[in-house]
Amino acid sequence: MRKIIVSNMVSIDGYIEGPNRELNWHVVNDEFLKYAEDMLNAADILLFGRLTYEMMAAYWTLPESIKNDAVIAGKMNRLTKIVFSKTLDKVDWENTSLIKENIKGEMLKLKEQPGKDIVILGSGSIVSAFTQMGIIDEYRIIINPVILGAGNPQFHGNLDKTLLRLTEFKKLKSGVVVLYYQPIQ
Repeated sequence: MRKIIVSNMVSIDGYIEGPNRELNWHVVNDEFLKYAEDMLNAADILLFGRLTYEMMAAYWTLPESIKNDAVIAGKMNRLTKIVFSKTLDKVDWENTSLIKENIKGEMLKLKEQPGKDIVILGSGSIVSAFTQMGIIDEYRIIINPVILGAGNPQFHGNLDKTLLRLTEFKKLKSGVVVLYYQPIQ
């Protein structure tokens, strides 16, 4: 069975983006890009909410993004992508489809199909909804050495308590720490 994995950069105080949606605090260097490449090699589907989809599609299709980071851009553009949105009517990014309803049912069917990992990037509302549904298999929380003080939190709304087990961690030379957690069933 495929795994649904969250892979998100967060500040020490739990934000996935700053108060003005800024991401300029992300520590992105060769060591992090190696993590990202390995994660994308193990996946064949990426999941996004509308806002993250629009940001990612705008960025990874830019000629300078493709030129400056050909490996990651190639994977981001070629992998299958699914967007969850009630407001979008169409999606234009290569290999992207749209799901508007029966999200849990669609995801459970997808998990049963053969294939690689399914990864959620960003998309705090999707992470929160999937956490509440109990369908996330692994959380990879990438803690950046910064305190933002405000912004968009990793989790939204009233979630039920979810116990997690730390299964692995990686300390990068930059001070970034990648924590791997699995829900305790």
